[in-house]
Amino acid sequence: MKFQKITGVIVPLLTAFKGEHVDLDAMAGLIDFLIERRVAGLFPMGTTGEGPLMTTEERRQVAEWTVKCASGRVPVIIHTGGIGTAETIALTQHARDAGADAAAIVPPYFYKLSNEAIYDHFSAVANATPDFPIYLYNNPGVTPNIISTELVTQLTEAFPNVVGLKDSSGSLGTLFASRSLQGGTFNSASGSDSIVLAGQAIGLDACVSGNANFVPELVVETLSTAKRGDLEAARILQARLDEVRRILGDGSDLSLFKAICAKRGIPVGDVRAPLRKASAEKISACWEQLNAIQALPISL
Repeated sequence: MKFQKITGVIVPLLTAFKGEHVDLDAMAGLIDFLIERRVAGLFPMGTTGEGPLMTTEERRQVAEWTVKCASGRVPVIIHTGGIGTAETIALTQHARDAGADAAAIVPPYFYKLSNEAIYDHFSAVANATPDFPIYLYNNPGVTPNIISTELVTQLTEAFPNVVGLKDSSGSLGTLFASRSLQGGTFNSASGSDSIVLAGQAIGLDACVSGNANFVPELVVETLSTAKRGDLEAARILQARLDEVRRILGDGSDLSLFKAICAKRGIPVGDVRAPLRKASAEKISACWEQLNAIQALPISL
């Protein structure tokens, strides 16, 4: 199994839609925009990418397209989590066959599972794709099933292809404990933009940033500044990123994310129902506020 740790900013890609269909050309434009701004990896079809609102065929299509557009310039981690084990296995096998570098898997949602059932789910996927890197994706905001520190340890000890953790809980405990797993090769990535600086302070490898879809410069500079130890400058940048989060609701309204991308010249359409579209007045107000804090582009 070929795997290389990702260090830097990983972007949970917005999915571009034109009407009811995925807009592949628009997605290609977003991918080029992000790679040109030094992001370290792409993570399509997670929460920010509206993956759960897409059909299986659309998820396969976007997986293949993202790998093609990235063209080896940055790693691609496909979100393949589903509500059922069979679906998750099939999507993970497809990601592998499409040429992705890894898959990230959120625990099944809707049903509350025991720790044993969560373990069985992940072990089934890992066994079905033993030659393919898998990231555990902890996101208690979208599923009642939490990936505990103990579960991370159990899975990494049992399956060499469980190579990393993306944790969107906002907590650093499990991420900090996981850094030494698998001889220190385990890939740790925070999933909340509120802790980019804090994550670097405890030695995490990466962050997965939804806001990086439209302010990649700010997120990349925040992480890289913290990584090189310039804490005074990193604090200023983290504070500015926190202002961006406040202005746009930190992903609670994905139509704002998409609208600001369009304002930057990267149109990606709008959100898919039942998500609601932001008003023109709200978009305009957010755009003015982002420019007022010099978030676009960054300037210290």
